[in-house]
Amino acid sequence: MTAGKNEARQGASLNWCVEFHDAPLEALYRRTMRLQDAQQLRYALWLIAATFLLFIAADYLLLGASGTFLILAATRIGVTLSCLVLARYITRDPAQAHRPLPLNLVYFAAISGLLLTIYLHPGSVGLHISSIVVASLTIYLLVPNRLTWILVWNGYLSFGFILLALLWKPLAPGMLASTLMIIAFANLMGWLTFSRLNRLQRKQFALLMDERDINRKLQGEIEERQMLEAQLRHMASTDPLTGIANRRHFFELAERELTRAHREHTPLAICMVDIDLFKTLNDHHGHAVGDLVLTTVASCCASVLRETDIIGRYGGEEFVIALPQADLETANSIAERLRDKVTSLQLPMLPLGQRLSVTVGISQVAPGETRLEPALQRADDALYVGKSRGRNCVVVAGEAPPAFSARA
Repeated sequence: MTAGKNEARQGASLNWCVEFHDAPLEALYRRTMRLQDAQQLRYALWLIAATFLLFIAADYLLLGASGTFLILAATRIGVTLSCLVLARYITRDPAQAHRPLPLNLVYFAAISGLLLTIYLHPGSVGLHISSIVVASLTIYLLVPNRLTWILVWNGYLSFGFILLALLWKPLAPGMLASTLMIIAFANLMGWLTFSRLNRLQRKQFALLMDERDINRKLQGEIEERQMLEAQLRHMASTDPLTGIANRRHFFELAERELTRAHREHTPLAICMVDIDLFKTLNDHHGHAVGDLVLTTVASCCASVLRETDIIGRYGGEEFVIALPQADLETANSIAERLRDKVTSLQLPMLPLGQRLSVTVGISQVAPGETRLEPALQRADDALYVGKSRGRNCVVVAGEAPPAFSARA
């Protein structure tokens, strides 16, 4: 467990680019953030486009309809169009927000356009420095890109401005030093803010992935426990040899049918089934054959019953059956089918001529009986009557109570 946690922490650690060391995890993070980054980039591009358009009006107030103004206006319009085209492109395909080619083309156009306007614009140095600082922070904070590209474009912006300050718009040494410090400070603050935001986002994402992994493991454990509980319930309610209900589970199901019979005023019949001469067969052929006989007879009994009927192993070679909505006549018919089918069974391990047979005792729950025991006792008594008559027969205990009519 500790080794797994250490591996997870190592996979969720970040490199100097504030990205996951684990490449698949980083790819998953970027796919997860695709729509959010695409929306953020669209907003940034619209903001940049609006800013460049607004400066056209300011340029006109400062320069009038001069040739310099026309060049500035054309430059700003070109940058605006490139931003709007990329925004439209990303709206149709959000995946473009993470592809370097279209994004870096717009980076190049916007930064080059900004440097050109600084070269042509007659404004003060302070205005130009403010433009560079705002542009630098925009690159760090508003336009999603990999840190390496962000540093490249900030380097291009800073180097281009310094080159302009040295060659075309010379600054005093003190002013130049102050400008370099301001640009360096803006880059430092942008880098720190970018790193902090991305670190927080990726840590939250890593925690979310850990939580999902834990939830999946918990769900797996819950499903495994539910499966084990189902197996335990099955084992607790099923006879392990024959696969039918054990004695306890049979009584649970039969008691429900007894309650329903009283509520709906329907008959409920009980059958006791005993395999004839089972002890002799078990002694002569061994327990393995005896177990096979029990399994075969249980399957045979279940095959002739209705879906609503309940069969269970009562003990030893005896089975008990509850027949909902069955009067004595219906129960007798079902029991005869059961007896005939058992008699027709042919087991290869038995000698030729030796047939299996069962004796069945039948009773019916009488009106007013709130427990199964009296009906079970009457069925058991009928079973022993059948044994005394020579076995392989069906014996009904008494007459059907007049209050019931068959609905089976």
